[in-house]
Amino acid sequence: MTLIERVKNIILNPDREWPVIEREPADARGLLIGYVAVLAAIPAVAGFIGTSLVGVSVSAGTFRVPFVMGLLNAAISYAFSFVLVYVVALIIDWLAPVFRAMRSFPHALKLSAYSFTPSWLAGIFLLIPGLRFLTILGLYGLYLLWTGLPPLMDAARDRSLLYAAAVVFAALIVTVGLALIQSMIVTVP
Repeated sequence: MTLIERVKNIILNPDREWPVIEREPADARGLLIGYVAVLAAIPAVAGFIGTSLVGVSVSAGTFRVPFVMGLLNAAISYAFSFVLVYVVALIIDWLAPVFRAMRSFPHALKLSAYSFTPSWLAGIFLLIPGLRFLTILGLYGLYLLWTGLPPLMDAARDRSLLYAAAVVFAALIVTVGLALIQSMIVTVP
């Protein structure tokens, strides 16, 4: 299956796509290189272009993040995308017994990676600072996570909403931590 077909299927018909993903052999390297590496580049590159090249209009003119700082910020956010996918997979796997689901890190990694798809796609809106608010469309990934838990982690439907909420809460903590680290790295003189 091509990248474009997978993206289309996971976005438009996740209930049919999750069982297909569940049956696929676990190939972490292929998933990270062939899927995450490509899609995670969208918000990193678009964010760099939007903040360093296009700039944000303010009353005094247009503000642009300095080129090198913007490039460093893009590189760090890109690298942290991989960290976030991996850590969220660890969280999904670690929480599985709590919600009487099956532990399987390969399935958790697939679930984590594919659930971030809408967020990465919505990153295209970072190109134009006035459209940044549309990145909220990435929240569709929460729905993907919830619908993916039963087929990939063998979670009971009645527990999957709470399971997804616990994963999201933990992922938010990790995201805030990574954002703090990123801001410390980028603002170091």
